Amino acid sequence: MSSMPVIGITLDIEHTPGYAPEPWYALRENYCSAIAAAGGLPVALPHGQDAAERYLDLVDGLVISGGMYDIPPELYGESLRQGELVTKAGRTRFERKLIEGALARDLPLIGICGGMQLLAVLKGAKLIQDIPSEVKDSLSHMQPQPHHQAGHRVHLTPGTRLFRLFRQESLEVNSVHHQAVRDLPPDIIVSAVADDGIVEAIEIPGQHFCLGFQWHPEYLINQGERRLFEALVAAATQYRRHAAALPLAN
Repeated sequence: MSSMPVIGITLDIEHTPGYAPEPWYALRENYCSAIAAAGGLPVALPHGQDAAERYLDLVDGLVISGGMYDIPPELYGESLRQGELVTKAGRTRFERKLIEGALARDLPLIGICGGMQLLAVLKGAKLIQDIPSEVKDSLSHMQPQPHHQAGHRVHLTPGTRLFRLFRQESLEVNSVHHQAVRDLPPDIIVSAVADDGIVEAIEIPGQHFCLGFQWHPEYLINQGERRLFEALVAAATQYRRHAAALPLAN
């Protein structure tokens, strides 16, 4: 058995012709390289609706990736307010099973962009459906510059795991989203906010390692993001050792 902890990463899916005329999976390489550089073994997870528990048996940590899609409003008890949302029902159902299973197992977990939003919604949060139309004087959270460049500043909450990992009170991050979390339940704490009040990172202290990011730390813009993936791999290594020490079921 490899000593490297296995980190599962969820795939995006596209149904419109592009890479291929048939539906195709997509995942940016930097999700994988960020995990590999931290000492983990990245493994992509296709959307097998009946395979979620088996995937969770195989992995030691989990990354719910981002993508250009929206969380269905009915998941947080609301209806579409205006405009049009791009939803991916199959992906969301699959990731819901993974997140719920990971939380039940206390599996190390990072949710990125839409992954953070789904994590928060499954814990009882709601979403701002469209930041520009709902938040007065909001920043440009869909930055025009390349994603390896920072788009705006976030401020970290002292005392949080994120603050300890990044070792600074504020930093510049990239930004590629038009929705955001709101009305968080008591068991989720805010660990970073933007200047316009938009929640940029969350964590669940009741879990061993469970963080959410509205920005994309896999671009490794700063050393704090490298330490983040190293911390995920360390938590996954600890989880793997603990699971190996448990007695086998009869």
